[in-house]
Amino acid sequence: MPYNYAVTAHSPARPTTVFDVLLRPGTWPSWSPIEVAEVEGDGDPDRRQQIGDTRIFSIGRNAARERITGLVPDRTFSYENPGAPFRTYHGTVALAEAPGGGTDITWSAVFEPRLRLAGPFWRWYLKRFMQGMADGLAAYAGKAADQDTAP
Repeated sequence: MPYNYAVTAHSPARPTTVFDVLLRPGTWPSWSPIEVAEVEGDGDPDRRQQIGDTRIFSIGRNAARERITGLVPDRTFSYENPGAPFRTYHGTVALAEAPGGGTDITWSAVFEPRLRLAGPFWRWYLKRFMQGMADGLAAYAGKAADQDTAP
């Protein structure tokens, strides 16, 4: 049975800035609980990720591998994580220009856990974890935008 979650955040930065931060794995440890983020087979943490890239994220001894499945510049970042503990996991970060300026961020996913009864736990956990990710992305992009416009 599939489960889902969606969290939102707002950044004062424009969608182009938020998207740029999202595509650079070297920035992720600065705005998220992820300690190490890299693209498999590429030692350049500042290279913008592309469709087909596999990202490796580590927090302590735990590592996750996610493959980028879709990119719409300044709009959508899609990925999948087919590893344990999920049978399937399809995530999306959607960016929209906010009416009052800045960017509205929606981070969502549809997933199916390997253990049938674990779905409610994973939905609860992922919603909390990803809210922190969305909030961190929004704040970091806002600071990056401030630095870009500083005299």
